[in-house]
Amino acid sequence: MMNNSTLPLPAGAAARLSNETKGMLLGLVGVFIFSLTLPFTRLAVAAFDPAFVALGRALVAAALAGAWLWWQRAPLPPRGALLPLAMVAGGCVVGFPWLTSIAMQTLPASHGAVLVGILPLATALFSALRGNEKPSAGFWVTAVAGSALVVGFALRQSGGAFHLADLAMFVAVVLGALGYAEGGRLAQSMGGQQVISWALVLSAPLLLPLVLWLSWSHGAAIAAAGAGAWLGFAYVSVFSMFIGFFFWYRGMALGGVARVGQTQLVQPFLTLLGAALLLGETLEWSTVLFALAVIAVVAVGRKMQIKR
Repeated sequence: MMNNSTLPLPAGAAARLSNETKGMLLGLVGVFIFSLTLPFTRLAVAAFDPAFVALGRALVAAALAGAWLWWQRAPLPPRGALLPLAMVAGGCVVGFPWLTSIAMQTLPASHGAVLVGILPLATALFSALRGNEKPSAGFWVTAVAGSALVVGFALRQSGGAFHLADLAMFVAVVLGALGYAEGGRLAQSMGGQQVISWALVLSAPLLLPLVLWLSWSHGAAIAAAGAGAWLGFAYVSVFSMFIGFFFWYRGMALGGVARVGQTQLVQPFLTLLGAALLLGETLEWSTVLFALAVIAVVAVGRKMQIKR
């Protein structure tokens, strides 16, 4: 397997465009996988405790990651990568899953979905603060416009006011964006697969005792859970917490954190479709119109300059 650090540097504009295109496509695959996270989480928390769903899915993914690292005979991460890996773990392995699991107890998946739409702006902000990329003013205009669209959609759906669980979603977005930005930056040297795998494995010593305690505390509810809840738990464990990041971090390593992060603007509307199919939530024409507007903003934002 070729590490990202061994990839040849692009020789010209055509090569750079090729890498950006590959990054966008890989990012879109990751976004599609992530887009079903909230509907499947809602299925899971209908029977399981939110903490069990969040930490249990991370522990299952950590076991898969450990097996993958052993199979690849991957080297230990360098000392300089430990802090970024801790930030990935705090944001993507624990923070985002736990808070969204709490929110999905009371919020419809369709409502929570639109709040996730501000992830691209938050991801680009963290990337800029870390000094890794310098988006142009035009990029920021499109990012703010796209985020304003999804926030406006959230307010429209909730009658002009946010629910209490919205706060959990917004904090989840901030933590998720931090993990995305740090992971995308680190993937350029370590490879996206190793970034998420090591973040999961390094989290396992903390996760294991907590999950065992939660399993004992909520044993009756776990034993009585139906097929739908287990299906939801399996999806968020295998796909949302593990496989999706293979595509996502690899895409950001190739195309840049800020630019590939823009593909997340279509995630809320893919989630709405998934919520309609899996949960029977209503899909309205206004949603389709908002989706078209956001996709148009993504198309414009993709053409804006970002210095790397």
